Amino acid sequence: MSTPAPARDAFAALVLHRRPQRARVGLTLGFVRTFAVPEIAEVLDRTGRLASAPKARAKATGAMMFALVGHGVDSPDGQRIVAELAAVHRLPGVDAELMRYVLACFTVCPVEFADGTPAEREAAAAFAADLAAALHLPPLPGPGLAETAAWMREFETARFAPSEAGRRLWHTVAPLFAARLPRRLARHAPAFAAALLDAPLRAAFALPRPPLPLRAAARLAFHLTR
Repeated sequence: MSTPAPARDAFAALVLHRRPQRARVGLTLGFVRTFAVPEIAEVLDRTGRLASAPKARAKATGAMMFALVGHGVDSPDGQRIVAELAAVHRLPGVDAELMRYVLACFTVCPVEFADGTPAEREAAAAFAADLAAALHLPPLPGPGLAETAAWMREFETARFAPSEAGRRLWHTVAPLFAARLPRRLARHAPAFAAALLDAPLRAAFALPRPPLPLRAAARLAFHLTR
């Protein structure tokens, strides 16, 4: 059974209305986290779709997730998107644990970056449970988002590793952060985006640690958006 609409609506209100730009940055960061898992990076790199049209693929990913959040997993649009996501699950090299991790990233990262309230976090966890069930995946750790986030970090400790595919994907996607920056800073998007990455991601992508002023400026620049 899917989450009741009032609970789901709290998550939808955050990512679609209250702080949509921050949520989109968070979703992009969640997408980037998956590149640090070599098995996921190899699948994404092998298809070539992200490299050939990074902006279109990133936009399509965001549109799918936010349509699911807005309309619900059981809606006609939601069922269509679930079928598309299930097709990804059938790609060679993609197993249930990898799919669970991607789902965790796409739920936890937007909420964390948008500074979701306890009610919004609870609704996000309920949404993730609905989507996992619709995709016939094992349930994510719960009952709250904190447990899912903790499992996500444990997964990363075990599975993050450098890979050529992951580095290529990062350098393909980094310029897309320009759309979320003030115009005068847009040309510095890769540097500002790298400043948002934590140490495990920087290690996977072989990136140096940005200086503290740049890290502080990046957080401020992206958090000034609604």
